[in-house]
Amino acid sequence: MRPLSRSAVSPLRRVVLLVAAGFGLFAAGSAEAGLFCGACRFRACPPTCAAPTACYTACKVERQVAYRTVYKTVCEPQTTMCQRTTYRTVYEDQPQTCYRTVNETSYREEQYTVQRPVYETAEREEQYTVMRPVTETRYREQTYTVQRPVTETVNRPITRVVCQPITETRERECRRTVMRPVTETVNRQRCYTQMVPVTTYRNVTRDMGGYQTIREYCPGPVRRRTIRDCNGCKQKVCVQMPGFYRCRRVYVPNPQTTQVPCTTYRPQVVRQNCPVQVTRYVPQTVVQKIPYTVTRVERRQVCENRSYQVTRYVPEQRVNRIPYQVCRMVPEVQTRKVPVRSCRMVSEVRTRRVPVCTQKQVAYTVNRRVAKCVPTVEQVPVTRMVNRVVAEQVPYETCRLVPACDACTGTTTNYAPGAGFGTTLPATTYSPLSPGCPDGLCGASP
Repeated sequence: MRPLSRSAVSPLRRVVLLVAAGFGLFAAGSAEAGLFCGACRFRACPPTCAAPTACYTACKVERQVAYRTVYKTVCEPQTTMCQRTTYRTVYEDQPQTCYRTVNETSYREEQYTVQRPVYETAEREEQYTVMRPVTETRYREQTYTVQRPVTETVNRPITRVVCQPITETRERECRRTVMRPVTETVNRQRCYTQMVPVTTYRNVTRDMGGYQTIREYCPGPVRRRTIRDCNGCKQKVCVQMPGFYRCRRVYVPNPQTTQVPCTTYRPQVVRQNCPVQVTRYVPQTVVQKIPYTVTRVERRQVCENRSYQVTRYVPEQRVNRIPYQVCRMVPEVQTRKVPVRSCRMVSEVRTRRVPVCTQKQVAYTVNRRVAKCVPTVEQVPVTRMVNRVVAEQVPYETCRLVPACDACTGTTTNYAPGAGFGTTLPATTYSPLSPGCPDGLCGASP
């Protein structure tokens, strides 16, 4: 009989062998008490096993310790280095172009017509009479006596009369009539048309909406990953990748109704009292004092006691023409130009700049933090239980019948000490594990 291999010994077979060995030990321990009767039946063994090999009366039971190899599975921890892929989230800045609304004020030219008053000044001729003073120089004769000196040489004391001229300044009144201008302010009524602004309001609906940035969360994709469990077996699982935030611009309308002022110009006739200065001439008598010079002669006597020339004055009549001025008023017709101011409305086209608010999209760059999943392969010690088959020598007792003497059998018993499980014995040797009795209990009964 060949020994059992490792692969041939199944767990069930090992259990059966252990139970059979237990029964064998129990039967061997109680053989003397007659417990073999009924412990096992001969119908379980082939007929060859029940054949008597010796004389039962001349045999004795001999117990012997034998060893057999028992294989059992032992779980041992085994540490191995495995590669594990870990994912870490790395944030990196990515430039993103966004747009914002910028309001710009531009101006457009608009033409409108206004009535502009044009004032014109014209001149008209007006005749008026003035009294022009005319001054005439006249002469009047005045007779006066002049002492003409006559010089004589006298050697005796003489008495002489000396005439000393004395000049005096006198004033006389001169009356004349002059035209004094008198200016008066007279209110005159004039009419002119002016454009009066009239403001009305109208409702205008405008869209005051704008773009708003909405942040949305986008979950990451589901990837199939291969991982190892605690026993080192590969498994495919679904792994949710980390998500990211996405910004998008949404236009939100906001209609608002506002009142816009609208200014128009309407003509209106205005009556105005304008002060006008009028000049008129009023006759006025002016008294003027005219200075004139009067010369008189003062006479005195002079006595001299020496030789001297004596001058005697001989009266002499002379006629002197004295000029004097005479003022007389002469009427004179003069022409003057009187300014006359007139107003007329002239249509004039003007250009004004009207502000217009326009919106445009201006691009600007912002840095957005994007989550990026970076795989990292690292060495991780993994401890797992490894099944290992361990061979172990288990002792057990065997019982056999040994002849008491060699004369009974006529043969020599060759007993191999230490014969264990699976050893072939001679015919005279009893083994409970013979090829014909796999249970090892055949022939155990006396």
